[in-house]
Amino acid sequence: MRHPIVFVAALFAAVTTVWAADDVLVEDWKQKIGAAGIPPGWQGQNWGSPKYEFKVEDNDGHAALHLKSANDGSTITRDIKGKVNLKQTPILEWTWKVVVLPKNANSCKKATDDQAAQVFVAWPRFPEAVRSRILGYVWDTTRPVGTICKSEKTGTVTYVVVRSGTSELGKWVTERRNLVEDFTKVYGEAPENPAAVSVAIDSNDTESTSESFVATIEFKRK
Repeated sequence: MRHPIVFVAALFAAVTTVWAADDVLVEDWKQKIGAAGIPPGWQGQNWGSPKYEFKVEDNDGHAALHLKSANDGSTITRDIKGKVNLKQTPILEWTWKVVVLPKNANSCKKATDDQAAQVFVAWPRFPEAVRSRILGYVWDTTRPVGTICKSEKTGTVTYVVVRSGTSELGKWVTERRNLVEDFTKVYGEAPENPAAVSVAIDSNDTESTSESFVATIEFKRK
């Protein structure tokens, strides 16, 4: 799968989300139930042949984006430039559920670089295709939790495996990641404020299928 890089600079359109006074809400989907394809306020990718088999639904009491992939990869991105101050809200929190994992996928290998659910945070730098920095938090099929590896397809992406395998399939799970700590561990320096958040799913490298849900995404205080 190719990842959200070159299109980040083009995403700085008007943002319709109401930003909380303390925490910064990226998306809670509540006002978008029933929306199909690319949801309002998000933008699609500019490569490949994404199917955007997405629909905003209520699932087990969670308003969420329902993502499906059948031998394709689809990514949507939301501009957060100027909205997030990591000194105040360094914690990225999101809730997700994976239903189907891509067969034998492994994020750290080019030939099997598929994931049922991905949440990316991007720090674009010119020229973006070679100098941007992107952390990809993924639910991997085979790599153990805690794995950190640079994408063999896209040098600007570093994966962090936060969930793995089948043991929690079908369960809603809430994740909390300290972006400052993760960025510093990967890049050896503290980050500036991020410019975009992406949600993605793919199964094209393994020629299989995957399915997941992503609910609320927000930046929070410690």
